[in-house]
Amino acid sequence: MPGSQLKRLKASLREKGVIGPQLSKKQKKRNVQDGKTNNRRFQKAAELEGIREEFNPFDLKHNARGPKFQVTTNRPASNNAAKGRPSEAKSHGEEMRRQTLLAELNRRHKVGGILDRRFGENDPHMTPEEKMRERFVREKTSHKSSMFDLEDDEPSEGLTHLGQSLSFDGPNIVDDFEEDDLSAGSDAAVSDDEDHRGSKRMRLFEAEEDDDQAEGQPERKKTKQEVMKEVMAKSKFYKAERQAAKDADEDLREELDMELPGLHDLLFNRKKAPKDVEMNAAESAAAAKERMERDYDMRLRLLAQDRRAQPTDRTKTDEEKAQEEAERLKELEEKRLKRMRGEEASDSEDEDGGTGPQLEPEPTTGPILFTETEEDDFGLGRGIKTQPTATELGFDDEDDFFVEDDLIASGSDLEPVESEISSDEESDAEGDDDEFTKGLLNEEEAQNPIFSSRLTGSAASTNTREDSNGLPYTFPCPQTLEEFIETTRGIPMEHLPTMVQRIRALYHPKLDSENKTKQANFAATLIQYLAHSSNLSELPPFSVLESLVRHIHSLAKSYPIETANEFRSQLESFGHSRPLSPNVGDLVVLTAIGTTYPTSDHFHQVATPAGLLIARNLEKVPKRLRDYAQGAYLSTLALQYQQVSKRYIPEFMSFCLNTLYAFAPEKAKETPRIFPIHEPTPGTRIVDASSLDVRKLTPADCANDNISDEEATSTKIAVLATTVQLLDAAADIYSGKSAFFETFEPVKNVLVHLASKPCRAKFPTGLNDRVEKLRSKLDRMLQLARLARRPLELHHHKPLPIKTAIPKFEDSFDPNKHYDPDRDRAELAKLRAEHKKERKGAMRELRKDASFMAREQLRIKKAKDAAYDKKYKRLVAEIQGEEGREANAYEREKQMRKRAGKR
Repeated sequence: MPGSQLKRLKASLREKGVIGPQLSKKQKKRNVQDGKTNNRRFQKAAELEGIREEFNPFDLKHNARGPKFQVTTNRPASNNAAKGRPSEAKSHGEEMRRQTLLAELNRRHKVGGILDRRFGENDPHMTPEEKMRERFVREKTSHKSSMFDLEDDEPSEGLTHLGQSLSFDGPNIVDDFEEDDLSAGSDAAVSDDEDHRGSKRMRLFEAEEDDDQAEGQPERKKTKQEVMKEVMAKSKFYKAERQAAKDADEDLREELDMELPGLHDLLFNRKKAPKDVEMNAAESAAAAKERMERDYDMRLRLLAQDRRAQPTDRTKTDEEKAQEEAERLKELEEKRLKRMRGEEASDSEDEDGGTGPQLEPEPTTGPILFTETEEDDFGLGRGIKTQPTATELGFDDEDDFFVEDDLIASGSDLEPVESEISSDEESDAEGDDDEFTKGLLNEEEAQNPIFSSRLTGSAASTNTREDSNGLPYTFPCPQTLEEFIETTRGIPMEHLPTMVQRIRALYHPKLDSENKTKQANFAATLIQYLAHSSNLSELPPFSVLESLVRHIHSLAKSYPIETANEFRSQLESFGHSRPLSPNVGDLVVLTAIGTTYPTSDHFHQVATPAGLLIARNLEKVPKRLRDYAQGAYLSTLALQYQQVSKRYIPEFMSFCLNTLYAFAPEKAKETPRIFPIHEPTPGTRIVDASSLDVRKLTPADCANDNISDEEATSTKIAVLATTVQLLDAAADIYSGKSAFFETFEPVKNVLVHLASKPCRAKFPTGLNDRVEKLRSKLDRMLQLARLARRPLELHHHKPLPIKTAIPKFEDSFDPNKHYDPDRDRAELAKLRAEHKKERKGAMRELRKDASFMAREQLRIKKAKDAAYDKKYKRLVAEIQGEEGREANAYEREKQMRKRAGKR
């Protein structure tokens, strides 16, 4: 059984040598000589501290669950001794909180204090010399000198007043004191004298200023009086200028008021009465009143009919204009793509001019007419460019003309003032015609008196003078095909576009209200004449036909209904009367439709029937050479129709392959079965054309049948070369389609047959080169299309590994570490652990701070309560003592009165 605590303490002191037998004098003297006295004292203090810690087990932090088990690790073994000193840490924390939190608590709700601004008092690293040097520098930099500083050694400028020195040392300084000033007693005298002295000073100042300027010194500072005088003078000057401008405006206004009656008469086309006609003096008052009321009513009606002024938009920058144009083009392209896909437009798009509701298919027996009124419902576009326009070639455009002032006839609707007041709808509907009425008349035509007299209201006669080409200046507006043929009788075909241009300008809708109907009928007549002129024995030049087509395109924008109805009438006539035998006029009409209307729409009222007729004629079996030429032309139109939408036309591919197969000099050994083959008629194949040249097809090839054998062979070579070119263009158009390989594999096989030795020997060199070039091109494109294809297959998944139970050994395994193969995840876990640790520490410190603040506040409250109780008890004791004295005095007085009464 261990001994008591006292015995253990004595034993520990005895073992450490703190207590024990006393040293003799000799030993003490020897220790003093050896210097062991001080060392013994420090050693004794350390041993006492160790004994104190040993006998206070509550100062150490022990493991609550006992010692840990021994494990194998490469780290040094950690002993199971107690770590940490809770009591010491607690006392240290309490001391730190007394220095920080308690100080803040005591300073709370208090204002004031002393701020130490001394130099280097709190810096232990600064020497006294450095502190003195810093103090000296700060005093010198913060010292502000003054002109009245007596300690300043620098000479001052002396006393001044109003910027002038008060000393009399200057050469031009004169004393202005006068004795008469003392006798001035009245206010007037004083004011006069002040003015006199002021003028004196001003003269002196002016003299000084002149001297200073002469010496080249800077100007003196103006006095307050001079500044105020300048301000008053400028104010009066500006006020006089404003008054003068106001008077001038008033005079101008009165002058305009005087001229207003004359201006009013000019506006309303009133002519002043002759001077010799005077008003009858005997006119009655009733007639004058009636005239005044009539004039008032007329002016009131004119004001009611007058248009209201509309605010104008601000001028837009180039960037804003470009952005608006880009948005407009983007919107139009979106509408075109919707039409191409066959999607219906929303209500908002219909209001903006989108594609309207599609018409139901009408019976073929009745007339085909339109009921839409919106121009955009017909999808008018630029169409297909078959040839460069006249503008691109440098010629004048048919739409590039304007109406001169002389074109307005005296009997037209533009003369009276009332005709200018028209509805917004009519002005908007005719607004599109302005771009087609520019630049009709050249200088010679504009200066021609005969042409001008015709346009200013003369009788409509064609017997007028002619221009240098023999072409009349004026024409009637033909309303039917017969009238147009009669009008063009005797006019050369090359001058026909000029005639149409002049008719459009002479009968512009803005010149007369009836011209709108005339122009609509004239547009339909132009379409009829286009088909009629193409069927003549002598074909007109293509430049003339192109100009007429461009005029039709311009008129279609202004009169879409009439133009579309006439085009559909031509297509209906073509489909019923000659469905499989088109003439040149039908081909020209189909070309005009492709140029006038957008052919990329999914359904179009004019372009869709035209495309169906083209496909129907390509499907027929050709019997004559003319059929092959017409089919080549129709194939060109079909390919141009689908240039934007890129829709596949099987009739086009079938016709091209049959044409190549039919014109081949030798029949293929193996008949291909991948497309329908039509056996050609005898004499269709090319016999020997190696000596001929490759030419282009002409319109005559589509109409003539009776030709010689040599011309027929030349035509066959032209048709074959055109077909090869069409297949080349089709390969470029359909290159992005998924069925490109199946579509053009037969073409390559037929081209291989044409490039064989028996066929090459009978073809011209130019044709052989084209065939070989197209064959090599298709080989490359088909190879790319084959490589781009990939058969259907299942999704490729990442192979799943087989789960294993074999443990993973670590050479440097440490149980205190967390092994994670993901470096980012390990760093995140480490950061999360550190954050958790810091958060717990912060919360622990906050709890300790709150506990300390609560203890201190409770201590302060207890001290206040104790002081209050002590004061309260003292006051109560004093009051009770006073009351006791008074009570005793009262009792004594009472007893004395009783005794006195008994006596």
